[in-house]
Amino acid sequence: MKALVLSGGSGTRLRPFTYSMPKQLIPVANTPVLVHVLRNITDLGVTEIGVVVGDRAAEIEAVVGDGSRFGARVTYLRQDAPRGLAHTVAIARDFLGDDDFAMYLGDIMLPDGIADAAAEFTARRPAAMVLVHKVADPRAFGVVELGPDGEVLGLVEKPQEPRSDLALCGVYFFTSAVHEAVAAIEPGPRGELEITDAVQWLVSAGAPVRAHHYSGYWKDTGRVEDVLDCNRYLLDAVRGSVAGHVDEGSELIGPVVVEEGARIVRSRVTGPVVVGAGSVVRDSHLGPYTSVGRDCVVVGSRLEDSIALDGASVTGIRSLRHSVIGRSASVGPTGGGADHVRLVVGDHTRVEVAS
Repeated sequence: MKALVLSGGSGTRLRPFTYSMPKQLIPVANTPVLVHVLRNITDLGVTEIGVVVGDRAAEIEAVVGDGSRFGARVTYLRQDAPRGLAHTVAIARDFLGDDDFAMYLGDIMLPDGIADAAAEFTARRPAAMVLVHKVADPRAFGVVELGPDGEVLGLVEKPQEPRSDLALCGVYFFTSAVHEAVAAIEPGPRGELEITDAVQWLVSAGAPVRAHHYSGYWKDTGRVEDVLDCNRYLLDAVRGSVAGHVDEGSELIGPVVVEEGARIVRSRVTGPVVVGAGSVVRDSHLGPYTSVGRDCVVVGSRLEDSIALDGASVTGIRSLRHSVIGRSASVGPTGGGADHVRLVVGDHTRVEVAS
């Protein structure tokens, strides 16, 4: 089996961050979403991975490299513009050959892994298998209608009147039968080749198509709120470790990771918290569910349930919660009086708040 990972797209819902970085590289628990995806794939024993990239190809390649650090070999496949998920299968035709493959959206989080789904696909080997998850409002998703034995009867992209509450999770398994389907379909109303149309073509042609009910944690990291939710979920599994320096005037409570070169000075850190390599936390309080990236500075501040990306600095802020601070962004006081603050701050921004 091979894998096809989709890492193009503009990520408009995650602006301002995606003005300066691909959405797949947004860190969750100090690790880019795309890295979480690749680890899920290699956990299956899959080592041949095609990564579809767009205008941000160089940034993706800088993080992923040739795939060797994941125990895989990565082939980059360029998509000149967002032309639909099925279009990525078409441009990957030579890479995929006639092998079975998993197609995985590079901006979704499935931290519980997809081993059970892969095993079901291998055992049954239908022409296609889709991962589905129950949702409260299916209208924002691709929706799947199932028969009594778990067979897929139909798929509709973002229906106004959904016929089920089962949404596509963003992971698909295919045999080579999908290539005929992709070649047969036409662009949909959005002007794109929809993978739902390709799977529906297989259903209509009588090919076996099944759904796997994914019961683990699933999140599309398309919004800041989703990124923070994922951060909380992953940090709940963190085990404390200290490779950096914690002085005698500091207190660590609960699971706290202090990476190599990081320094905690006269501060209280209540886990789960991760402090990245080279960062300095001084005269501050880091509360639960906070990820501080590499080479950050937090001085005289209280930071809770938040993410600070690499190189960010927070100085003199009494309480910053539910916030995401972009790379090399600076948050500091102007004088005055501010208590609780929530921020979504993009890269290289400077924000001054009353303090």
